[in-house]
Amino acid sequence: MTTKNSKVDSFLKKEKKWPEAVGALRELALSAGLQEDFKWSFPCYSHNGKNVVMIQTFKNFGAFMFFDGSVLKDPKKILKAPGENSHVVKRFEFQSLEDVTKSKAALKTLINQAIKVSGSSEKSVKKAARPKQSIPVEFKSVLDKNSKLKTAFAALTPGRQRMYLMHFSSAKQAATRVSRIEKCVPKILKGKGLMD
Repeated sequence: MTTKNSKVDSFLKKEKKWPEAVGALRELALSAGLQEDFKWSFPCYSHNGKNVVMIQTFKNFGAFMFFDGSVLKDPKKILKAPGENSHVVKRFEFQSLEDVTKSKAALKTLINQAIKVSGSSEKSVKKAARPKQSIPVEFKSVLDKNSKLKTAFAALTPGRQRMYLMHFSSAKQAATRVSRIEKCVPKILKGKGLMD
């Protein structure tokens, strides 16, 4: 078992909803030989410097998040994507120590797989392909009329392009999509991402 991190000890002392479940997941990660750290306000476990799993607690549930969950074999189907735009990360959600205990064997197997994946040079090849984000009609119209904008948008990284397209597409009304597009044009022309 590896060394425990004092920040995680403090986190556990403050945990009110699921301290036993979080403690059990901590022991699972440590017994697999993972290095314990505290990142993004949660216990995080790595192997050779690469993040493998993280324990998270939310208002209605806790989660044991696998950074490369999409490439793991999960015959018990205990892992879920945290959101519709998550394609690599998957997590086991729990609301009690009993949930963790029932899935302990499956979680051990998943941790061991995740350790192997974290050290694999083929990891990036195996990652789930992201579905192509569709271009809203309003933005396509603007791109067709503005060649500088079209060139600038094409020069953005795929991730920045996807963020803009998700931002535009998430608006339900055409007027809102047009407004969002107009506000983002200057950033796109400067080569900046939505969050830059």
